[in-house]
Amino acid sequence: MNMNSTNINTQHRDFDLLSLGEILLRLSPPSNERIVRNDTFNKQIGGAELNVVSGASLLGLHTGIISKLPANSLGIYAKNQIRFCGVSDDYLVFDHDDNARLGIYFYENGAYPRKPSILYDRHNSSFCKTTIDDFPQHVFSSTRCFHTSGITMALNSQLLNTTIEMIKRFKEHGTLISFDVNFRGNLWSGPQAKEQIEKILPYVDIFFCSEDTARLTFLKEGDVKSIMKSFARDYNIPIVASSQRIVHSPKIHTFGSVIYDARNDCFYEEEPYRNIEVVDRIGSGDAYISGVLYGLLAYDFDCQKALEYGNATSAIKNTIPGDLPSLDLSETQEIIKAHQSAGPVLEMNR
Repeated sequence: MNMNSTNINTQHRDFDLLSLGEILLRLSPPSNERIVRNDTFNKQIGGAELNVVSGASLLGLHTGIISKLPANSLGIYAKNQIRFCGVSDDYLVFDHDDNARLGIYFYENGAYPRKPSILYDRHNSSFCKTTIDDFPQHVFSSTRCFHTSGITMALNSQLLNTTIEMIKRFKEHGTLISFDVNFRGNLWSGPQAKEQIEKILPYVDIFFCSEDTARLTFLKEGDVKSIMKSFARDYNIPIVASSQRIVHSPKIHTFGSVIYDARNDCFYEEEPYRNIEVVDRIGSGDAYISGVLYGLLAYDFDCQKALEYGNATSAIKNTIPGDLPSLDLSETQEIIKAHQSAGPVLEMNR
């Protein structure tokens, strides 16, 4: 089971990682305020696939986002934020239609027993009109790895077809395919997700799916390791990663994961990060993916490194406001070192 079945050399391509996904404007009441009574909102940029390439860029990979923005002030704001994260805008295109718009979501923090909540306003956004013809053909041979998620496939039928065709074209050029199920019940049902995602799984090299999502969408049974093995066996996927989160309260989480390398039939695990003080959990699953992909691409597909960077970047992101991560390689490595240490560690960096 090879990571690149086409035997095409991709080591010297322009990008390490490109991702297709919608860029969203996030509006959040300050602190623990509620949407129904608040008068002001903090403005930020996010989106699952953007979060992934932003985190990977901060760790040191050369990344870019494939997306469409409205040709207005909000589109320019989004583009500026993308550049600030070190993510390339080479494959950002602009929508000049009169009804061009940026998708929006509203996020409200939770505090036990009140859960966090999200309201979406993304219907008919500029990204939802994206077609494969919006981008130059050389994009398909420009990166070592291409990543997208089930969210992008679920937004509408046009994006579903665009995503499937993009995956096929990237694969034809020897590109590694990374895919996150990232199931959203407000976008499609479990059976719908299974039917469409199964069309692209034979092309996937690195697959992200939590245990709960596997049971809900693919009707998998058994423990998490048997579920992961079944994905690798049934769809010939070399690497399967499954994150594991325990929510003790909206403000206290435990996070860990398991990675299965089907090439040598080996599972990788470590002690989870316990009692994480959650400031903002949005984007922490995407941060996990960015860390895993960094570990794989920077360390010659070393799954142990991928596990360590994935768990650490997710744990760190939980402590940072907004969708996008804010960390660098040295900080992440220090946190990994402290996590693995059996002895005392310094209480403060100074």
